Amino acid sequence: MIEYISGFLGNLPFGWLHHTFMQHALLAVLLVTPLFGLLSTMVVSNRMAFFSDSLGHGAFTGIALGALLGAVSPLMSLIAFSVLFAFFITYIKHRSTASTDTIIGVFSSTAIAVGLMLMSYGGSFNKFSAFLIGDILSITVEDLQALLAVFVLVIVIWAWLFNQLLVLSLNQSFARSRGLKVFLTESLFAATLAVVVAISIQWVGLLIINALLVLPAAAACNVAANVKQYHCLSVLIAFCSGVIGLILAYYCNMAAGATIVVVSSLFFFITLAWRRND
Repeated sequence: MIEYISGFLGNLPFGWLHHTFMQHALLAVLLVTPLFGLLSTMVVSNRMAFFSDSLGHGAFTGIALGALLGAVSPLMSLIAFSVLFAFFITYIKHRSTASTDTIIGVFSSTAIAVGLMLMSYGGSFNKFSAFLIGDILSITVEDLQALLAVFVLVIVIWAWLFNQLLVLSLNQSFARSRGLKVFLTESLFAATLAVVVAISIQWVGLLIINALLVLPAAAACNVAANVKQYHCLSVLIAFCSGVIGLILAYYCNMAAGATIVVVSSLFFFITLAWRRND
């Protein structure tokens, strides 16, 4: 299926699509940007920007552990550690009297420190430096198949949890009064975020992945008049940022992940100016 779609893209009258690596990169953008757009809405609404950033740090440690332990599948060890990290933060947040920012800050700083320590063991840090920047042009057919499976999984979970997350974003006390299981809902959403971050970090990069979980919804929030517009605009902005950023990166010979984030930030400033002029 992936090869068939790549072949179709290669027949389109665009020079940049005549390269197999650009076909794969575009498919990755088409799959991952809608996920960032959707998840971004709840990250912003639930004030989880700091939490999503910590997941990137946790994924960094997962990469180091997978390499150190000689995991057969580095991606699976990365996803497993990221999900456990997300669950653990959520559990401690609900059991501790410390502020949420403090708890997340402790786990985030510890995770990145442990990751750096493990990666520098034996002077082998350089081979992991690519994860800091990411390279979407290196994506393979196997990576795309895994991304497709994650795409379907996230859409199913999103459809199941959407109403609960929406109520939770309004007020936790209200959500509890309506009989919602706040801890379970937060844990499932955190795990979903962790999976998307883990599978995307090798192409987007640790340094900027959090921006893709914040900017689309932040831009949409500037101009959206209702919840439906908010979600649709967030997905559209993420999608357009991904495609435009990928094309610009190809022609300007720049890092694709960083270019996508810059385009997304331009959407934010444009919508912010538009709102102020209304």
